[in-house]
Amino acid sequence: MAKKQHPISDIEHPSYLDMDLLRFTTAGSVDDGKSTLIGRLLYDSKSIFEDQYEAVKATSKKRGDEYVNLALLTDGLRAEREQGITIDVAYRYFATPKRKFIIADTPGHIQYTRNMVTGASTANAALILIDARKGVVEQTKRHSYIASLLRIQHIIICINKMDLVEYKEDVFKNIKKEYEEFASQINITNAHFIPISALSGDNVVTASKNMKWFKGRTVLALLESLSLPEINNTDAARFPVQYVIRPIGNEHHDYRSYAGRIASGVFAKGDDVTILPSGITSKIKSIDFGGNKLQQAFAPMSVAFTLEDNIDASRGNMIVKSDNNSTVTHDIDLMICWLGDIKLMEHSRKFILKHTTNEVRCIIKEVRYKLNINTLQKIENEKVIGINDIACIAIRTTMPVVIDKYSNNRITGSVILIDESSNVTVGAGMIL
Repeated sequence: MAKKQHPISDIEHPSYLDMDLLRFTTAGSVDDGKSTLIGRLLYDSKSIFEDQYEAVKATSKKRGDEYVNLALLTDGLRAEREQGITIDVAYRYFATPKRKFIIADTPGHIQYTRNMVTGASTANAALILIDARKGVVEQTKRHSYIASLLRIQHIIICINKMDLVEYKEDVFKNIKKEYEEFASQINITNAHFIPISALSGDNVVTASKNMKWFKGRTVLALLESLSLPEINNTDAARFPVQYVIRPIGNEHHDYRSYAGRIASGVFAKGDDVTILPSGITSKIKSIDFGGNKLQQAFAPMSVAFTLEDNIDASRGNMIVKSDNNSTVTHDIDLMICWLGDIKLMEHSRKFILKHTTNEVRCIIKEVRYKLNINTLQKIENEKVIGINDIACIAIRTTMPVVIDKYSNNRITGSVILIDESSNVTVGAGMIL
């Protein structure tokens, strides 16, 4: 029998597939109500199945909760349900008549900061929750700084648990002022502030009757109205080669193409291109896409290029337009979020640097400074980086890498560091 679902108007309409997609993440300290907020969003927007709700209701009763614990909709791991915390990143999908959404529910505990970085890395917006009783705390600052580093376009500050402070406007205004003072130091200028109670649903999907003094939009209404990054045809064209297609057979005896996903910009048939780091030039002969020939392709399409000349290009190379500026270097400066249990030191063990489709070995040349997340001061005499630290480092790679500044290109400006011995990702870096 087909599952019953709460009605979502127009969800089956043909235009559903053409709707905008907004990716957003949640962040904040422990017990700020991130999972409850997402559960409330899903339930009040009628985006869950009835049997899912009944299962959560039964689990809540079994746990002894006095209410239906909507946080259980995202806390899927047994350890999460037992402890009432989020450990791993949980992704959820839902839609309204205006937009589609992908949610990344991330942990609040400091030891799971690595998971928060993972969930936020592809987000267009970040919902940062603050407990109205506690105000701005260290994890609020840490997650806000990471959101700023990752250049997340929209920051939404949800001051939660307003029901526990009697819905007082003064509490909201004081926290808003405190956060704005911190945000001004990390270049967050586009923050939105909403007083909510995720538990009771105030200002989540429907406007609160308890906070009539707040004239702004609800969380869902704001998410539906946020602008999305537009495809910028003036961006420098970048095409990391993922795979060389070379069929063996008489039908395609001379066929050779370079497949991958366009990272930025637009490529057209006949464009002069350069293959980096070799510097060899050629022209685009054809752009193949699903058996069709295209006149042009743009980010983030996955296509295959054939070139006018037979060139030795392979996975990890970058195809760029010949008139685009690009940097090919061994030496890279990074802002790094350290995620590994091992400590990072100057001239320590070698790491694997993964950049787009390229993997090279590297060493740490210098730890320039470590950041004090509370004061935002640079600690320049500290040369050891531990888990969850944020620092500026200099690395040197064994092979040249084609890079851009992260502020110019989130794809070609980001890297991860992998420990050679364990193959564990230990650092996420933004190129300066």
